[in-house]
Amino acid sequence: MKAFADSARLLYRGSVKTFNRFCLSAIVVVATASSAFAQATIHGDLTKDWASQKSLLVALANAMPEDKYGFKPTPAQRSFGEHVLHIAQVNMMLTQALGGKTPQPAVNMKATSKADVIKVMSDVFDYSAKVIAEFNNTSIQEAIQAAFLGPSTRARVMYFLVGHTQDTYGQMVVYVRLNGVTPPASQRP
Repeated sequence: MKAFADSARLLYRGSVKTFNRFCLSAIVVVATASSAFAQATIHGDLTKDWASQKSLLVALANAMPEDKYGFKPTPAQRSFGEHVLHIAQVNMMLTQALGGKTPQPAVNMKATSKADVIKVMSDVFDYSAKVIAEFNNTSIQEAIQAAFLGPSTRARVMYFLVGHTQDTYGQMVVYVRLNGVTPPASQRP
């Protein structure tokens, strides 16, 4: 009987130790996950997404050969270069609506060369990034009056621009593929 009692006591102590280790591990996992989630903010996500948009669009614009910047799949559509400028134009217009203090860049919306068109788009992306940086997670969620959207938070305006840019990106991908170019985001090593 004593051997049974000793075995039960050891088993109980082992279970308590195992349980305590499990609880300690769970606390560490929850604390680590909580701090990771606590660091994510709408403003932070928007800042990252905007930088990603710029990289994606500049890479695509650079991939199209300069002699194809006037390419239109049909006469009624914008040319590839016009799409690049369209992104810049809409981004500039709606970024201004956010009410930032950063002065808008002096850009040539009638640019025609590949280098000039890409510079316009890149400069407007940089301008928008500076305006976004003026706000914080609270102020990016404040309501403003925005063209096309009416009363909206600043974050909604910027995510509208992300969606608009992605829509235009999708059209531009077709243009580059029709010209035998694989978009940089689709290239595999």
